[in-house]
Amino acid sequence: MPIITISVTGKPDAKLSAAIAKEVTELTATHLRKDPTITAVAINYLDPQHWFAGGKSLAEQGSNTFWLDIKVVDGTNTKLELEAYLRAVFAAFGRLLGHVHEESYAFVHEVPAAAYGYGGKTQEFRFISGRLKAA
Repeated sequence: MPIITISVTGKPDAKLSAAIAKEVTELTATHLRKDPTITAVAINYLDPQHWFAGGKSLAEQGSNTFWLDIKVVDGTNTKLELEAYLRAVFAAFGRLLGHVHEESYAFVHEVPAAAYGYGGKTQEFRFISGRLKAA
């Protein structure tokens, strides 16, 4: 049930947004074992003239960039899974955007299960309910 917020340089492009959402959802399922049916992705576009890296705009550098911010429940992924995910995300955006600046970022927030949920129920509630049903 992760929520993924992504910012990329460029003009809004529905086809690119669909490709980004599909790729990121698949990577999140593959590397972090998150259910794609309850993965949410929101994409924002920023003019490369207004995104700076190293003191110069990305437009001036002829580069693209991205910022991916994902929230997951703490303790559900290993360091190796997170490392593989971050590497795969960077490679995917290189393919999707082209000329991706090295100063492009992905941030995985690991949040407490009691502070995170959807549909009015926390992930901790879902975990405990599932365990009680299994017992």
